[in-house]
Amino acid sequence: MAVICVVCDEQNDAGNVSSTPQYSRKEKNMDWNRVEGNWKQAKGKIKEQWGKLTDDDLDQIAGKREQLEGKIQERYGLEKDRVRRDIDDWYARQTWH
Repeated sequence: MAVICVVCDEQNDAGNVSSTPQYSRKEKNMDWNRVEGNWKQAKGKIKEQWGKLTDDDLDQIAGKREQLEGKIQERYGLEKDRVRRDIDDWYARQTWH
């Protein structure tokens, strides 16, 4: 029997509930404004996490989350939902936000 956390509303492939809280799209957009506002700092952290992204990619992304999602999909061949979860997890681990 699979259990899904009401707060997280997220379950991994093993059936375990994710410990990363999931936010509404509006909350994500409001929080993502911090990334856009600190893009120079964020670029380095993003490059550490997703090393296949080039400096040109990051310059084109210019802090836009949807652009980042698309570029990660392109470079890593991942599904959109997986990329969104990965970005959410990465963001939750940041200490500068």
